[in-house]
Amino acid sequence: MGGLFGITSKNDCVMDLFFGTDYHSHLGTKMGGLCVYGKDGFERAIHSIENGPFRSKFEKEITLMTGNYGIGSISDGEPQPLTVFSKQGDYSIGTVGRINNKAELVREMVENGSHQFMTMNGDVVNNTELVAALISTQDTIVEGIRYAQERIEGSLTLLLMTKDGIYAARDRFGRTPLIIGKKKGAYCAASESFAFINIGYKTVKELGPSEIVLITPETMETVSPPAETMRICTFLWTYFGYTTSTYEGVNVEQMRYRSGASIADHDKDLVVDYVSGVPDSGTAHALGYANRSGIPYARPLIKYTPTWPRSFMPQNQKARDLIAKMKLVPVHEIIRDTSFVLIDDSIVRGTQLSETVKYLHENGAKEIHVRSACPPIMYGCKYLNFSRSISEMDLITRRVIFQLEGGEPSQEVMDEYVDSTSQRHADMVERIRQILHFDSLKFHELEDTLKSVGLEKCKLCTYCWNGKE
Repeated sequence: MGGLFGITSKNDCVMDLFFGTDYHSHLGTKMGGLCVYGKDGFERAIHSIENGPFRSKFEKEITLMTGNYGIGSISDGEPQPLTVFSKQGDYSIGTVGRINNKAELVREMVENGSHQFMTMNGDVVNNTELVAALISTQDTIVEGIRYAQERIEGSLTLLLMTKDGIYAARDRFGRTPLIIGKKKGAYCAASESFAFINIGYKTVKELGPSEIVLITPETMETVSPPAETMRICTFLWTYFGYTTSTYEGVNVEQMRYRSGASIADHDKDLVVDYVSGVPDSGTAHALGYANRSGIPYARPLIKYTPTWPRSFMPQNQKARDLIAKMKLVPVHEIIRDTSFVLIDDSIVRGTQLSETVKYLHENGAKEIHVRSACPPIMYGCKYLNFSRSISEMDLITRRVIFQLEGGEPSQEVMDEYVDSTSQRHADMVERIRQILHFDSLKFHELEDTLKSVGLEKCKLCTYCWNGKE
């Protein structure tokens, strides 16, 4: 997905920028970048973080860079932040989001006078460069940001740094968050609210949908007001967000705890020895389940984090599965001859979870009953790049539905599979259980997932679960 962090300070901001950006590392595994503005203008550095953490790649730069303004980026896609020379002046820009109509926009820009775009591997245009090109078609930066957000099909949240300050703009439907923090002599903007706690900032504002603010070391000014319609991604709470983050006043850890308790309410007849969560995003769900049910919480698998990167980082699926197994170390004394209810944040492809359950059985577990902390994922997200999936057939639900129906289903049939009370839905869940070799399988109900968040339903995006925008 990706994350952004920016600072405007009366003092040198490089160390705060470094730590604030690093705290977004859970949101991306491909590229990391920093750009600062000081007496020597813009200084920028970008590194691959595919084979090593962000902090290890910028040790040299943070000793050499100086500046009072800075933006940083963690990305699962293109290199950024970029530096731009345009009619609005020089600036640096970083983005989070997805552009579904990229080919159309690039063609239109080229035909209307943008004579060229730099391309990355595979002749792919950098999303952030395209956003900058769209912004540059308008007379002012604010007008340009509005124009880019209106033209892009998908989502766009950005930070844009000029010599006068940093423009922070949240996606027009608020699909991703952007939070403003403040300490004496400085303001910051972050995708994750916890990212600035340990460097001394306190939250002063969460941007509304499409809202644009300009921050300087002493001021924060709304230069484009928020819109009323919001569709923030619900999956942020279920999986992607870090547990200490808060979006729209709702803390991630507390939401997951409520979610686990809700799952337990539907599982009162299940008899097992322990409750466990797939580390780390399943842990809070499992704690909620354990405390509600009274079944002891245990950790049969411990994640070894000092050296292993995130399991979905490699491009190759077999490599991802191998890493997922290698970094989970079994506790034989807990696993042997015991039964578990195992809670994961979600089931996307199912391959890694299936291997985890197999691993537990190989180490002596009697029964593994799997619970997904969200409904079945039925549609690939078209608003955020939360998965490397390139086809909806990567989803285990869609593969199973294709098998059960003998081909691609109609929308009417898909709606039946989405309906948790239908026979088709029950058949799909049972088939997934069989394929993944679980002793039992249940998915969290959509209504209960939304209740666990606690916001109005109309403010939450549920597209990946029910196909509704």
